[in-house]
Amino acid sequence: MVYKAIAVAFGISMLFVGCGESKGDKQTAGVDETQIGLRTAPLESENVNLVDYTFSTKAAGESEKIERSFENAPPLIPHDIEGMLPITQQDNTCLGCHDREIAEGVGATPVPTSHIYDLRTMKQVESGVADARYNCTQCHVPQAQTKPLVENTFSPEFSSESQKHQSNLLDVLNQGVK
Repeated sequence: MVYKAIAVAFGISMLFVGCGESKGDKQTAGVDETQIGLRTAPLESENVNLVDYTFSTKAAGESEKIERSFENAPPLIPHDIEGMLPITQQDNTCLGCHDREIAEGVGATPVPTSHIYDLRTMKQVESGVADARYNCTQCHVPQAQTKPLVENTFSPEFSSESQKHQSNLLDVLNQGVK
């Protein structure tokens, strides 16, 4: 019983300590939202200027593949997706071209093996994609045509030339774990 009282007293004292450090009667200031990230105007400001950007207007099948940012990165969508949204389990326009049985015939990138394998049940799905993979735009996004806000000096290293345009994620998923 004494231990519970000590624990409660300690918890309450930590609550007051955690609520703010004080110097004399004055509480120390936190970090202002304009000091974090690239934003220079407060969130409530009406003077927020968005960067000028556009997305590809090329139709699916007319665009060029975009090299992945790093090995096994979700590929960017190089074509216009207007009219293809929303994506649902019952209506996934992406699979109209990217389904493994159709993709080669139409020149599209087929969904990788990792998308037709259910990691929850550890089984390959019979048709379509695994339930956790139907929402394509959760990982794959259109590439905006814009000037970078900051210089990017990152240079990816791929284990092979083919990894620039395809995934072997399911093959290397447990690499370093076993």
